[in-house]
Amino acid sequence: MPHDAPRQSLIWLLLACMFVVPSTFATDLLSVSVTPQSAAPSAAPRFFEFGGQRYPADGEWRNIRLPGLPEGLAPLSAATQDGALFVVAIDTQKQPRLWRHRPGSGWSERSAPPMPTLPGAIKPSGQAHLLAVAVTEANEVALLSYQTLTNRWATIGKAPPLSGSTVHTAVPSNEGFTLQGTSSSGEVYSSLALVVQKRLIKPLDWIVIVVYLALSASIGLYFYLKEKRTSNAEYFLGGRNIPWWAAGISLYATGTSAISFIAIPAKSFGTDWRLLTQNVVGMFTAGVVAVLVVPLIRQLNVMSVFQYLEMRFHPLIRTLSSALNIVLQLGGRMSVVLFLPSLALAAVTGISVTWSILLMGLVTIVYTLLGGMKAVIWTDVLQVIVMLGGAFFAIGYAVWHIEGGVPGFMRAAQADDKLHLLDWTFDLKQPTIWGFLALSLIDVLTFPKDQVMMQRVLSTKNAKEAGWSAWTLAVIVVPSSFTFFAIGTALYVYYQQNPARMNPLLPVDATFPLFIAAELPIGITGLIIAGIFAASMSTLSSCMNSVATLVSVDFYERFFKGATQARSVRLAEWMTVVAGLIGVGTALLLASFDIKSALDKSWELWSLLGGGFAGCYGLGMFTRRANWQGAAIGVLASIVITFASWRLGLVNAVFYQTLAIFSCIIVGYLGSFLFPPPQQSLLGLTVYDRKTNSNTTA
Repeated sequence: MPHDAPRQSLIWLLLACMFVVPSTFATDLLSVSVTPQSAAPSAAPRFFEFGGQRYPADGEWRNIRLPGLPEGLAPLSAATQDGALFVVAIDTQKQPRLWRHRPGSGWSERSAPPMPTLPGAIKPSGQAHLLAVAVTEANEVALLSYQTLTNRWATIGKAPPLSGSTVHTAVPSNEGFTLQGTSSSGEVYSSLALVVQKRLIKPLDWIVIVVYLALSASIGLYFYLKEKRTSNAEYFLGGRNIPWWAAGISLYATGTSAISFIAIPAKSFGTDWRLLTQNVVGMFTAGVVAVLVVPLIRQLNVMSVFQYLEMRFHPLIRTLSSALNIVLQLGGRMSVVLFLPSLALAAVTGISVTWSILLMGLVTIVYTLLGGMKAVIWTDVLQVIVMLGGAFFAIGYAVWHIEGGVPGFMRAAQADDKLHLLDWTFDLKQPTIWGFLALSLIDVLTFPKDQVMMQRVLSTKNAKEAGWSAWTLAVIVVPSSFTFFAIGTALYVYYQQNPARMNPLLPVDATFPLFIAAELPIGITGLIIAGIFAASMSTLSSCMNSVATLVSVDFYERFFKGATQARSVRLAEWMTVVAGLIGVGTALLLASFDIKSALDKSWELWSLLGGGFAGCYGLGMFTRRANWQGAAIGVLASIVITFASWRLGLVNAVFYQTLAIFSCIIVGYLGSFLFPPPQQSLLGLTVYDRKTNSNTTA
């Protein structure tokens, strides 16, 4: 049939990709090199002064006057990293010392360097490392690294100076350091650089990854060959007969992208467990969502959650919110979940960012196109098994190789306050328990706001099973989140005990991928990389399917006369391909232009623009008086208030959406009193006017 063309074409594309395996997987090995340099460095470093001493100028520190070091210390070099000034000094016993000055905290002593560094020979590296140069007693040049988070020094490598010279000066350069030495023939200049050598990952890892990708694609092919789609509900919602437990697992898979897989361990590596409070608190609000909110939406038998906004308020609110959701999915979410994991993997494994994006993107397009929602949900189940299986192995392997095992891990983590969970302060610029309580309340009020998540709820058999799917999500999310936070803490202790195994050139976000590539056994490395792929593919497939659903249901079926279910499904199939290709294309664009800094802003924009429309669900479900005019006023006020807070930096970024939603609900409710009450029946549209038959199916 003609509408099978996109699926058949992509089957051949998938088969081609399965056997074109790039030979770019590698692990990083660090060493140093000393090479001749024709002349001295072109410019000496700039300095600032404090306490009668001079230190290299660096950005925001350039004009800051600081108190001098404690008495008896003679500074050698200084650099800024991780928001602090680090000074290497010599004490009266000629022993090297390291001191840190953090604004608001003053001076504190850190771990001492293993040997005195050369004057001025220190520079920041990556996000949380310092590199320094020293000369050993054997007249070798040593490259040292200091990890600011674990507070540990390591000697990366040593090399003899050129021409038997004696090095007396090292100046930071883009490549590393420029060395100046003295030999019998006069001054000798050379370049000291950190060398990254590549070693290919074993074929077994590739086999594991390829088998996983093939298995994911085969699930889509299975449902394509087995199912006969008689309605658009078959493609969009899996025929509304998905088991509640599978829908719940898919809810977790969709909400846990590879960004979480990588970023959560990095966050707990660098800080503590306070962000985990959000999941712990959220577990207690899941009951309200499962009992009140999810069954209410499921009883309406909608395919798009934005249909509710039309039923409760006005078609314009439905159209605008659906269009905004489509734009945000296409313009930000899909590209980010492809690009960021690919970037982290490329940094430590050598796999090309382009190859990662193409492999994940094309395979996901194929199985989502072929199998529709059923393929999306059942591949999610497989992906959660792979992802959590790899995570459990990683935490066990890391703790097993920590000196002292589990007791040693706990002692080290508690000594550095890495297990701090609850913050009871009232500082809105910090992730406190009060902020997360507000977020949990918001989640109850606005749970239907995300089509990607709600499409799983809508695919269950009835309202009761829809509620059980939400309970399943609550049961899974807390222990799995504990696992990912524990991985980061275990990596902190592991690299604190093994500082030389870290790569100082990498950002903190690459810590877990570095451990996967460099430390885990053959085969397991491939499994966990497949887990990272799984997390990305799950979110990507969900986004593609939801975009296709919204375009077909909220726009084609609503605005085009003569629309049929068959044509709607055909359009959805093409939109699945288009959405997937846009996600892949924008991810490749991010990779080619290397605009990492724009990604954080995209998430802020998501909260700033989407929060107002999300607040409409709270207005609609939990009030009878709210009308469409008040909802529109609330949305506009929300955008103005949150943008003002963003510009002024009034709250932490994690609370932008909270502020946006609260302002929409409060202003929208008050604004509703300026207009007549709603005239339509509210039966089944609020938690106070529920339908009596909770097991209605479509």
